[in-house]
Amino acid sequence: MPLKHLLSADTPSCQKRAIILPAHNEEKTVAATVQAFQQVLPDCEVVVCDNASTDQTASIAHKAGARVIHEPLKGKGNAVRRLLATVNADIYILADADQTYDAQSAPAMIALLEQAHLDMVTGIRQHTESHSYRSGHLWGNALFNRLFGRLFKTPTQDIFSGYRVFTRRFASILPIQSSGFEIETEMTAIASILKISTGEFPVHYAPRPAGSTSKLRTWSDGFKILKSFFRLFRHFYPAHFYGAVAGLTALLSLLLGIPVIVEFMQTGLVPRIPTAILASSLGMIAFVIFTTGIILEAIARNRIEQRKLFFLASGYKT
Repeated sequence: MPLKHLLSADTPSCQKRAIILPAHNEEKTVAATVQAFQQVLPDCEVVVCDNASTDQTASIAHKAGARVIHEPLKGKGNAVRRLLATVNADIYILADADQTYDAQSAPAMIALLEQAHLDMVTGIRQHTESHSYRSGHLWGNALFNRLFGRLFKTPTQDIFSGYRVFTRRFASILPIQSSGFEIETEMTAIASILKISTGEFPVHYAPRPAGSTSKLRTWSDGFKILKSFFRLFRHFYPAHFYGAVAGLTALLSLLLGIPVIVEFMQTGLVPRIPTAILASSLGMIAFVIFTTGIILEAIARNRIEQRKLFFLASGYKT
């Protein structure tokens, strides 16, 4: 069914929905964010997680009409984990509390999720205003999207988008290990690995209001996100990861060992005994690493199948 026709279908839903907003020191924007979502989704509960704020975020969010919960461990991943553990809903609408995401897009994203029977819809940020992004973030985002597509064989347009609509059964299988901004990467990776049905929807991305500042630290958070890429890849695709390490180790063994072998064949002597020992040791290490990857691959496949079964057993409420 075409997307336009799909989103225009008027299909009633009895599912419980909740808007969840992690917030750290967002006293200047949280009230407007809460009110914007309340206007477009008046039947949804809005829950703000005050993530170790040192300003008036919690009290302002409460006055705006949101339910406020607290997470003392600083980091967006910690806040999202607390929200999902506390808030009971069939559909979650996750967004930031900084007024950058367009609340008007939420009903269409929910419609796409429900009517296409998806388990997650990601809001693809449309940077119509040049000052919506910091300098360098656009090319960095594109680079990470390309790297993610190569590692996990899943093309994505905006892996770092914090605007997502997803089902309870998807939330139930999320092993949220990230404490910070890597949470979006983790969500997209899990959906890719488990072959979960997802969709993307273009949303307007606005610049932060004057006086508010982003919590994203370009280089340090970028490095954490890169580490999370390889951590997830190593965890779910160990044969590929350890196979690559074993291959590099074996190559180094050959580079060191071949000259020793050639010299032995020409002279019958092995004058460079330390090099010979190192080359043979590296060869044995490469074999052990490769074997470890094969064993871990079998374990990883079993864990993925168990998670899939749990996901399917959770059902899809319509």
